[in-house]
Amino acid sequence: MLETSARLLRLLSLLQSRMDWSGAELAERLEVGLRTVRRDIERLRELGYPVDATPGVAGGYRLGVGAALPPLLLDDEEAVAVAISLRTAATGSVAGLEEVALRALAKLHQVLPARLRHRVSAFQAATVPLAGAAGPEVNADVLAGLAAACRDHRRLRLRYRGRDGVTAREVEPHRLVHTPRRWYLLAWDVAKEDWRTFRVDRIEGPLGEPGARFAPRAVPEEDAAAYVSRAITSAPYRYQARILFHAPLEAVAPRTSPGAGRLAAVDARTCLFQAGSNSLEELAIHVAAKGFDFDVLDPPELAPVLREIAGRLMRAGSRA
Repeated sequence: MLETSARLLRLLSLLQSRMDWSGAELAERLEVGLRTVRRDIERLRELGYPVDATPGVAGGYRLGVGAALPPLLLDDEEAVAVAISLRTAATGSVAGLEEVALRALAKLHQVLPARLRHRVSAFQAATVPLAGAAGPEVNADVLAGLAAACRDHRRLRLRYRGRDGVTAREVEPHRLVHTPRRWYLLAWDVAKEDWRTFRVDRIEGPLGEPGARFAPRAVPEEDAAAYVSRAITSAPYRYQARILFHAPLEAVAPRTSPGAGRLAAVDARTCLFQAGSNSLEELAIHVAAKGFDFDVLDPPELAPVLREIAGRLMRAGSRA
């Protein structure tokens, strides 16, 4: 009986680890025959687990959606990863998740073996949030609704708070993209007939009911993240900078975040940095602080600002 119970737990764990399994794969993993696999599947169904079966050569088994959440079976690394993620969510930028994440973390912490509890506690004790480093909070329900609309390819009507006040927008949501500080929605704007990037913290909730289904469009970049990076680092700003660094991409990349600008290799010894800002001084300081020689390709107004800042630094250095 103990052997059968252990095998059922192992079978349930396998079904939870990926979407589809063939009977032969399950039999090999469990080191039993196909007949035993079929009997164990029936036992799981009797216990209330909705295991779906697809007949035929390409058929197999899948853990279906039930009326209640079944107990999750996690290995050591998965349990530690979930605990750390919950701890991070409790101090994150998604409004309303803090209390829920802490409740879930308390339940998980209660059942963790001592060896794993020690690893999670060590992470918690050694980590503190940096005050002021977090970006604006986003509404958890809005974020979940956007994610569902992206997944199901459903149109949405949004109330978006932009520079000109709150406007109604009908969009075809494509992807959610996030930086360490902000969440963005990449979507096709139906009225403007073009791609747009929306800051999720500026989308007013609650979201309305999802609309009609749509056929997904191809993003006009190599991927959604690249498009959003270009949109948030260039388009909204008064000044558009193009800087040629006299250093290879591999050296400059670790000092540049995706939200600060776009970086591309020119050759083995130089790379091109493109960014936007409403302040020439901010641009000058940002570029100079990277620690590499560079040429200003655009805008020409940046050169005198660099000379002015260089003179200010020289005078400060001579007085120090």
